Amino acid sequence: MYQSTVFKFENEIVQKSERAKSVEFHPTEPWILVSLHSGTVYIWNYQSQTTEKTFKVAESPVRSAKFIPSKGWVIVGSDDAFIRVYDYGTMEKIKEFQAHKDYIRCVGVHPTLPYVLSASDDAVIKLWDWEKDWMCTQTFEGHSHYVMRVAFDPRDPNAFASASLDKTIKIWNVHSSAPKFTLDAHEKGLNFVDYFSRDDMLYLLSGSDDYTAKVWDAKGRKCVHTLEGHEHNVTAVCAHPELPIVITGAEDETLRVWDTKGFGLKHVVKFGHGRIWDIAYQKGSHRVAVACDEGIAVVEIVC
Repeated sequence: MYQSTVFKFENEIVQKSERAKSVEFHPTEPWILVSLHSGTVYIWNYQSQTTEKTFKVAESPVRSAKFIPSKGWVIVGSDDAFIRVYDYGTMEKIKEFQAHKDYIRCVGVHPTLPYVLSASDDAVIKLWDWEKDWMCTQTFEGHSHYVMRVAFDPRDPNAFASASLDKTIKIWNVHSSAPKFTLDAHEKGLNFVDYFSRDDMLYLLSGSDDYTAKVWDAKGRKCVHTLEGHEHNVTAVCAHPELPIVITGAEDETLRVWDTKGFGLKHVVKFGHGRIWDIAYQKGSHRVAVACDEGIAVVEIVC
């Protein structure tokens, strides 16, 4: 029904700050979790447009922060190679430990199990179990450059994907230190990978420094579409769960909206808030948050 629909962004709200590196919606509260290049993480209420909580994490950049809603926690990974966990009710620091030998690019929270993945510039991915006092239960080696992103498979609780500046996507099982398979994905390094489903098919999305995003048949292990048009590194890719669209963001300061029926370009928007570093959607709504050089933007997708 959406094949000929025009998508556009309305009701933009901007929260100015230092460079925002990651954004995530809370599943039930009107909150957005934002991590900053300055070393601070804050929770912003998009309804009241006020800051609920602020955590000064480190003197170095925080590139990734995630909610763990089942525990009432926030987990962050920073350039000092530490993972820190906070209770977002009391703001108490629950745990702090050195996780890697270099910058932490991404943390990923398992949707149902007590697992967190961390990905680092040391080219290593680690699996942490909070029910075992944050023990590292598996180390994954195989990438030859910085690991920029990890994403759990929504259909297989034991599988996840990783994206690296070594130009590859690797698929892993949490119980094995070696990858199940590798995709030679792009001509330059990858910044992003994520899963999405359409019409009972499971796909992977990737974004790269070759200025493209790609759509992969996760089962067939082949590229089915290349999304071209950005004029700089593609830093974030997001498939909306309620709308048949993929959103890509890049260092060219634009968001592009693609129709998942044929992956044609439907809309381009330039916010004017600097380079784009992350995109997040809110389940059950058409709301999207974007992390930029000058803070965050929150918009409604209208179709």
